Amino acid sequence: MNEDTEVTLARSEMEVTPVSLEQVKEDYFNLQQHMRALEARVQKSEERRRALMHILSDLNEMNHKLNDQRKAMIHILADYEQDRSRLAKQTERLDNSRRALMHILQDSYQSNLRLENSRKAMIHIMSDLRETTEEVRHRELELREKQEQLVQAGKLATLGELTTGIAHELNNPLNNIGLFIGNAIDLIEFGRDGDGHERVLRELGRAMQQVRKATEIISHLRTFGRAASVSYQPVVLSEVITSSFSLIQEQLRLRQIGVKVEMPDEEVVVIGNAIQLEQVFLNLLTNARDAMNEQEEKQIIITCTTNDDLVEIRVRDTGSGIDPAIAPRIFDPFFTTKEVGAGTGLGLSITYSIIQEHQGNIQLENHPGKGSLFLIQLPRASTDQERIFTS
Repeated sequence: MNEDTEVTLARSEMEVTPVSLEQVKEDYFNLQQHMRALEARVQKSEERRRALMHILSDLNEMNHKLNDQRKAMIHILADYEQDRSRLAKQTERLDNSRRALMHILQDSYQSNLRLENSRKAMIHIMSDLRETTEEVRHRELELREKQEQLVQAGKLATLGELTTGIAHELNNPLNNIGLFIGNAIDLIEFGRDGDGHERVLRELGRAMQQVRKATEIISHLRTFGRAASVSYQPVVLSEVITSSFSLIQEQLRLRQIGVKVEMPDEEVVVIGNAIQLEQVFLNLLTNARDAMNEQEEKQIIITCTTNDDLVEIRVRDTGSGIDPAIAPRIFDPFFTTKEVGAGTGLGLSITYSIIQEHQGNIQLENHPGKGSLFLIQLPRASTDQERIFTS
C-alpha cells in the first residue's frame, strides 16, 4: 500500500460513524479488491525491478565488453600506429632503393656504353692479334727454315773439316780394290792350273768387300749431308755413336787419340732424329779432338747410364778444359776460341738447339787443365712409344 491509502485508513478509524453491515461488507470487499490491485502493482513493480536488475547486469556486462573493446581498440590503434610508422620507414627505404636503382640503371647504361666501346676495341685488337699471329707464324716458319739452313751449314762445315780424313778413309778401300783386282788379273794372265780359279774368286770377293765399304762411306756422307725434313722415330743410341765414330775415326787414329765407349747391355732407345743426334756427337768428338792437340794423354770416353725415363750420356776428354771466363758463352752462335778460318762457331750452338728440340738438356762440367765433360740428358723411349712408331 501507498501513503494515500494509509492516510485514508487512519481517517476512517478516527471518524467512527455508525454504518450498516452491508456497507461494511462492501467496504471490506472494495478493500480486498484494492489490496489485490495493490499486490498486483507490487508484483509488477518487483518484476520490473528484476528486469531492471537484469538490464543493469546486462549493461554492466556490456560496459565490461565495451571496456575490453576499448582496450582492444587502443591496442589496435597502437599496432596501427606502429604499422604506419613501419610503413613510412619502408616507404622511405623503397624510395631510397628506387633512387639507388635509378643510379644503378644509369651506371649500367654507362657500363653498357663502355662495354660496347670495349667490344669495338676488342674487335680491333682481335683483328690486330690475328694479323700479328699470322706474322708470328710466318716469322716462325722463316726462323725454322733459317735454323734448318744453319744446321745444314753446320753439317757441311763439319764435313769440310773431315774431308782429309774421309779422303784417306776412301783411299784405303780404293787401294785395296786395285790390289785385289791386280792379283786377279795376274792369276788370269798366267793361267795357272789347280786352285787358280778359286783364288781369282777370292780376290774378286775381297775387292767387292772394299767396294761395299767405300759405298757405305759415301752413302753415309750423302745421308749426313743431305738437307731433309726432320722426322722423329725410335733411335738406338749405340748405333748413332758408332755412325759418328765412322766419320772421324781415321782422324782420331792419325792423332793417336784413344776412344772408350761404355754402353749398357740392353739397347738404349730414344725418340729422335738419327742424323741430328749423329751431328751432336760428331760436333762433340770434333771439339774433343781439337782440345787434345797438345796433350800427352789423348783419350775420349763416352759413358751412358739410364733410369726409368731418362738417358744420360757423358762425353769426356783429357784436353786442357775450357777457360771459366768463357764457359757461359760456349753455346752462343758463332762463338769460337779457334783461330780465324779454323772453326765456324756453330758446332755447340747447333748441338744445344738439337738437344732442346729433342726435349733434352746439355750442360758443361768443366775441369780446367783436366779436360771437359759434356752431360747430355734425353727422355728415354717407353715401350708404348716404340710400339706406336713401329705400328
